[in-house]
Amino acid sequence: MRKVVFEGNTLEIIRQLSDDIRHRAGYEIDRVQRDKEPENWKPFPAIGQGVREIRIQLDGQYRIIYIAKYESKVHVLHVFRKKAQKTRKSDIEIAKYRLKEIIRRYQ
Repeated sequence: MRKVVFEGNTLEIIRQLSDDIRHRAGYEIDRVQRDKEPENWKPFPAIGQGVREIRIQLDGQYRIIYIAKYESKVHVLHVFRKKAQKTRKSDIEIAKYRLKEIIRRYQ
């Protein structure tokens, strides 16, 4: 089973979510840890190669951006509530910055 690494404040954000959303997030991350695909996801190449987005739709839309290609770990890059159809540029930039930091660690 893969280890989960919560980058930045992602774990604190997840802890602040409602019980239903937090449980769903945990379920989906657990699936990734076990080398299964989340139930609702899509690739997010605008952030980087291999980056994916878990999509949770309970009382709004929530996203968990992650990458699972380094040293058998799941790196959770960003967690946020999506308020518009298009992902905010600031959310994309946070995930890109954290991905760059991960790449530096593995070089």
